[in-house]
Amino acid sequence: MHHPEIVVITGAGGGIGEGVARSFARAGWTVVVAEIDRQRGQAVADSLAALGGQGLFIETDIRDLASVRDMVERTLGEFGRVDVLVNNAYPTGSDPTSVSGVSDERLAGSMTAGFHAVLAAMQAVYPVMAAQRWGRIINMCSLNGVNAHAGTVDYNCAKEAVRALTRTAAVEWGRDGITCNAICPGAATPAFKARMAEMPEMMAGIQKMIPMGYSGDPEEDIAPVVLFLASEGSRYMTGNTLYVDGGGHINGVPWKP
Repeated sequence: MHHPEIVVITGAGGGIGEGVARSFARAGWTVVVAEIDRQRGQAVADSLAALGGQGLFIETDIRDLASVRDMVERTLGEFGRVDVLVNNAYPTGSDPTSVSGVSDERLAGSMTAGFHAVLAAMQAVYPVMAAQRWGRIINMCSLNGVNAHAGTVDYNCAKEAVRALTRTAAVEWGRDGITCNAICPGAATPAFKARMAEMPEMMAGIQKMIPMGYSGDPEEDIAPVVLFLASEGSRYMTGNTLYVDGGGHINGVPWKP
């Protein structure tokens, strides 16, 4: 039986990525923190030893495909393997935009960082995962794309492209012992909490629409599902989208920017 050891997590310097990194560390994994923010990335990597794991920070900019490929090369140079890839990073903080108004530049930027960077990372880890006949690819997608929320057209399209990519890779790479699954999370990340402060009424409305009544915690609610998908126990599951959102996907949630 394969004993996985090395996980790469993009955007692990905060939010869901950090929660996932901490959970892998608790399970004794070596975590590559692929993060653009040097201070946060290094801090998270340094914090993992105390939890029982090991962390390596590699500065990574998902807006630059060469940076993504270099990060995987450096990981392989350091450890000789990658067992699990968690594509979690996405550039934060853009203003709402519409289908009729989204600029070419914004759309191109979102597709590069949100979709092509995911593909580049997957292509880079594929040869080593195929050679060891064991690999897990877990891509963070979004209910925004599935439910087509207004005001985030570029994000929606990038995330839905990633879901199509995830399913396609599941079909092509299944014989190599590699599973590929997507998670649409609902989590109270720092970005979510900031939005809560800005738009308390709308955000409270969203909480009310979640059957379980609250937005999940990155470490307590989202990360355990990522760890399951990274495990031997999920070996016969591939090409799936898992909604880890307290049931918010069932009837949708109100989302008006």
